[in-house]
Amino acid sequence: MIFYFSATGNSRHVAKVIAEKTGDRYADITECLKKELYNFIADKSENIGFVFPVYNFGLPVTLCRFIDKLNIKTNGNYIFTVATYGGFSGGASKIIKKMLAEKNIAVKAQYSVRMPDTWTPIYDLSDKNKVSERNKEADKAADKIIKRINKKKNGNFDYRHIPFSDYFYKDYENLRRTSSLSVEDSCIGCGMCAKNCPENAIEIRKGKPAWVKEKCAMCLGCLHHCPQFAIQRGENTKKHGQYVHP
Repeated sequence: MIFYFSATGNSRHVAKVIAEKTGDRYADITECLKKELYNFIADKSENIGFVFPVYNFGLPVTLCRFIDKLNIKTNGNYIFTVATYGGFSGGASKIIKKMLAEKNIAVKAQYSVRMPDTWTPIYDLSDKNKVSERNKEADKAADKIIKRINKKKNGNFDYRHIPFSDYFYKDYENLRRTSSLSVEDSCIGCGMCAKNCPENAIEIRKGKPAWVKEKCAMCLGCLHHCPQFAIQRGENTKKHGQYVHP
């Protein structure tokens, strides 16, 4: 069973590729939360994986909520994590390993895959050729991970972590404030943003999205999935473009 959280498709793609080539099932963490599916029994023959994006050198709040509720019976399974990241994986692997250990889930291997960074307040995704090349490299990295998973390799293979990342991760709480998001007049009120919000922080009111919670995951799924590109965060997102994994 491979659990994944994904706002724009990067981690979903990696999870599905791994599942297809290892013969494992996969499950969307956001759907599990919506349906209150927290109890699982792992077959002895299957792997248990967690695939997720790195947010501010740490973990998305949605993933943390799921792990907090998760109850899975293991049976000597090979347990691994895969962090998808843009620049550095920060301390995400360390954080999730500790969280899972507190649930008596012993991680045996940790991996990471560099992919297009969807934090467009900083990173520019407007060059489609560069984005495509990054995804091709990511697929090669995923293939290497799959070979290690099939061989049940143990160890930390997350080569892009950094030791001082806890300092930056603390700022994630401030970044999560929905007051930083805005809607342009081009919005058509389609509701795609509300549908894709993993924290149920958006409602359509008077034909426009309204953030009904003070904080969300700040995954920018609303921004990237908007068919009119009407949702922005700050001055740079408009020129840096949208992204959904092809």
